[in-house]
Amino acid sequence: MITTINSDVEYKAALREVEELIDRNAKAGTLEGDRLNLLTLVVQDYEQKHIESHAPDPIEALKFRMEQMALTPRDLVPLIGSRSKVSEVLSRKRPLTLSMVRALHKGLGIPAKALLREQSLFDTADEDIQWDRFPIREMISRGWIKGRAVDLSRQAREVMQQFLAPLGSNWVPAVLYKQTRYIRSARQMDPYSLAAWNARISLRALEARPSVKFERAVLTHEFMHELAHLSTLDDGPKHAREYLEKVGISVVIEPHLPETYLDGAALLLEPDRPVIGLTLRHDRLDNFWFVLMHELLHVARHLSSELVGFYDDLDVDDTTNPNEREADHFAGEALIPEQEWQKSPARNLRTPDAVQHLASRLRIHPAIVAGRIRHHYKSYRVLNRLVGQGQVRRLFPETAHLKNV
Repeated sequence: MITTINSDVEYKAALREVEELIDRNAKAGTLEGDRLNLLTLVVQDYEQKHIESHAPDPIEALKFRMEQMALTPRDLVPLIGSRSKVSEVLSRKRPLTLSMVRALHKGLGIPAKALLREQSLFDTADEDIQWDRFPIREMISRGWIKGRAVDLSRQAREVMQQFLAPLGSNWVPAVLYKQTRYIRSARQMDPYSLAAWNARISLRALEARPSVKFERAVLTHEFMHELAHLSTLDDGPKHAREYLEKVGISVVIEPHLPETYLDGAALLLEPDRPVIGLTLRHDRLDNFWFVLMHELLHVARHLSSELVGFYDDLDVDDTTNPNEREADHFAGEALIPEQEWQKSPARNLRTPDAVQHLASRLRIHPAIVAGRIRHHYKSYRVLNRLVGQGQVRRLFPETAHLKNV
C-alpha cells in the first residue's frame, strides 16, 4: 500500500490506484475514501517536487473539455452542484472536492490525473479553519511531520491535510466545531493544539489496532480492581497498557502540546474503538493510576455517538459535570474502595506505615495510597517519597525527555 512516493514507477502506480478508487465510487468517510484522500495528497506532493510546472492544472483541463464539448457553465451544475459552485470552481475560488472529481471524471471523461493536480479533496468547506494556527513547527520538531521546511503562510493547509488524511476528510471541522466533546480545564486550551494532539493519538491508535473487538460489558468493577493490582509490579504501567489492549482498548502515551494542560483523554474513534490518551505531564505513579482509571470510566460509561471525547486536566476539580464527578468517584473506588478507606488507619494517619498497611491489604502500590492521603488532606508536600516520583516516564521512551510542568 503506497503512503509515500519515491520514484516515477511509484508515482504511476499511485495514479492507477487513484483512478481505480474513483471508478469504484470510493465514499468519503470510508477506508477507500480515506485512502483516496491520502493518495491524492502524496501524488500532489510528488508532483510539486518532481513534475514540470507547465503541466495543465485542473481548471484549465476542465475549460479545455468544455470548449471541446461546447459546454456552458450551466451544463456543469449537475456535476458540481450549483451555479454558484460552478462559478467559484471556474474562477479558482473553490477547490474541487472528491465528489466533483468523480463526477467530472465519469461525466466528461477528464483523466483523474488532470483533475487531481494541486487540488484538495476535502469535501467539507474549510474556509473557517485557520491552518497556520496548528503548532506545525512543534509537530515537526517532535517527528510527527517528517523532514519539512514549512512556509506557514503558504503551506500550512497542505501540510496539515497530508498529516490528517488517514483520519478522513471531515475530521478537522468535526473536532474544532462540533459540540461532541467535553473539556475539563480551568484554563482556556488552544483548540488547534488540542486538535493536533487528538490527531496524533488517533493516528497512533490506527497504526496498531487491537486484535480483539471491544465489548463495553467487560469493564466491570472486578476488572478495574484486577487492573489496579498490576500497580504492584515494577513496570505496572506497561502491563496495564498491555492488559487493556487485550480487551480492545488502545492506550497511547503522547506528551501534551503547549497550551493544552492535559493529563489524559478518552476518545471514540469508531463505535467500538475506544482510545485512552495519556500525557504523563506529572511523572508520578499515583497520578498515572488515577488518570488511567478516570479515563477508563469514561470509556465504560460515557463515550457515545453523541459524546465522543473527554479531555481532562485533573488538577482541576470539576463538580459541575455529572460525567466528570462520576469518573472521579469510580476511579477512586477502583483503586481504594470507600469502605476500605473509612476503616483504614491511613484515613487519619499521614505516615509511611499507614500507607503500607492499606496498600498491602488492597494489593496496590503504596504510591496510590499516598496520593489518596495527599488529596484527602489537600496537602501535597507530605509523603513525597512514596508517590512514585520519576517512576513512570522511564517506562515509556517517548516521554523520557520531558520535565515536570
